[in-house]
Amino acid sequence: MEKARISKLMAERGMCSRREADAYIERGWVRVDGVVVSELGSKAYPNQKITLDKQAQRRQGSRVTILLNKPVGYVSAQAERGYRPAVSLISARTLHNPSRSPFPFDPSHLRGLAPAGRLDIDSQGLLVLTQDGRIARQLIDENSDIEKEYLVRVEGRMAGNGLKLLNHGLSLDGQVLKPAHVEWQNDDQLRFVLQEGKKRQIRRMCELVGLKVVGLKRVRMGRIVLGDLPPGKWRYLREGERFI
Repeated sequence: MEKARISKLMAERGMCSRREADAYIERGWVRVDGVVVSELGSKAYPNQKITLDKQAQRRQGSRVTILLNKPVGYVSAQAERGYRPAVSLISARTLHNPSRSPFPFDPSHLRGLAPAGRLDIDSQGLLVLTQDGRIARQLIDENSDIEKEYLVRVEGRMAGNGLKLLNHGLSLDGQVLKPAHVEWQNDDQLRFVLQEGKKRQIRRMCELVGLKVVGLKRVRMGRIVLGDLPPGKWRYLREGERFI
């Protein structure tokens, strides 16, 4: 059995992100089998017990995750080509049902807030923004198997075996896609459930079977659904809510 970097082991166990792990190690907030570790790059065996100090646990507990119904025309991350980033929609004024919010909006909740998963400028629906590296890893790690559900309006004529190929059999960027669940909702709308998120994946999949996407809305990520959250509005992930 070989040793691995403690930060890597912590990330793999869902304790935090690697960057957060390094910060905790530097502060002396990490113990391996009860012994404080404070040197970056330290290693441990995969079967050793790793624990976080109460200070690190409090810091994690204060980090927020935000669920936004992103409208078309906003980019998920950094502003580009004159378009505004989705985070610019987060304010006290746009908080949905403030009376039901677990706590009031505070500008500190914008610090370090980053999108966990893509939703391109022409798409709308559920976008997760978080300060919590554990949640970000759950949603965007390459080994994540959390389902993402989309409603997709299309036009054009699908190839005869198109629906079968959408479910399994297509490749993008030289890689075979994971099996998906794709079905017709009505004459011009498909429902996609994916367990991966390549750039513009659904649009490119549809093009391969003769369809053009004219509307795309993400309605679920794992166990979290968009529900009745209006476009341009947001809410906090509540205590007890989990993606998995």
